[in-house]
Amino acid sequence: MRIGWIGFHREGVPALRALLERGTRVEGVLTLRPELARKKSGAADYSALCQEFGIPIYEIANINDEESIELLARLSLDIAFVIGWTQIVRKEALNHVRIGMIGAHASLLPRHRGRAPINWALIKGAPHTGNTLIWLAEEVDAGAIIDQTGIAISPYDDCASLYEKVAQANRDMILAVVPRLLDGERPGRPQPKVDEPNLPARRPEDGLIDWSRDAREVYNFVRALTRPYPGAFGWLDGSRWTIWECALLPGHATTAGTAPGQVLGPVYSPQPNACGQLIACGKGAIIALEIEDAAGDVVRGPALSEKDWTGRIWRNA
Repeated sequence: MRIGWIGFHREGVPALRALLERGTRVEGVLTLRPELARKKSGAADYSALCQEFGIPIYEIANINDEESIELLARLSLDIAFVIGWTQIVRKEALNHVRIGMIGAHASLLPRHRGRAPINWALIKGAPHTGNTLIWLAEEVDAGAIIDQTGIAISPYDDCASLYEKVAQANRDMILAVVPRLLDGERPGRPQPKVDEPNLPARRPEDGLIDWSRDAREVYNFVRALTRPYPGAFGWLDGSRWTIWECALLPGHATTAGTAPGQVLGPVYSPQPNACGQLIACGKGAIIALEIEDAAGDVVRGPALSEKDWTGRIWRNA
């Protein structure tokens, strides 16, 4: 069986490495050209892994363009794993893989089809999510389900740690299905229908913090958009700052009589990572632990707690 791999995101690396270490033959890896990958959050360089195992690597711009279609035709694949790939694979590309393409979507399908399911799960404060291995079809995220893995979301998770859990689920499900594929099976069950809109895409400008929200919502928003994504941001004294990390305070008493976004004062600790600035929200407060100015200078720890910002107000614009 001729197996190929299509991906550029770090969530696919553990699965591909595990396949290669097991001795599975992979005919080639299709990945994004470096100048395009650099513009994508969470991009990984597959070249070292391919070199380690002697796998041909092909840098492409679009899986659906003429160049890529010709490449798929030359590779003559039976199966292609499409893991960590943001472009929708159109019918012509799908038809150039004999048995089919297998992808993964970071939710328990058919729930939460669409864009950025990991980010949305954190933003909404979901206690759990999942990962689904599917046969790719013309309709997005609607192909037959091969396997599913539930994933718990702890209060300490952020988008990076949650993607690590997704990557592990990719690895385990793919390792489980490959022997079945090699034995001639084509496992899969149709997805049940749900009356639910697809999740919308997220853009960097969607990271503006609404300080009138409950502190837990602000905390969830920040951890959903932190690295490798562009980050949640606000405005202080006319300057834009990205908040990369924050902590959530319990209760609402600390913000009585204060405006949303008002800096209540510095937070000191013998532990440098616990130092920061206390900021009021619509209800409750968060501690900003790591921030970055528009010039790219990062401030955290004692350097952040020493800022004279008490009484100043973070704005939404």
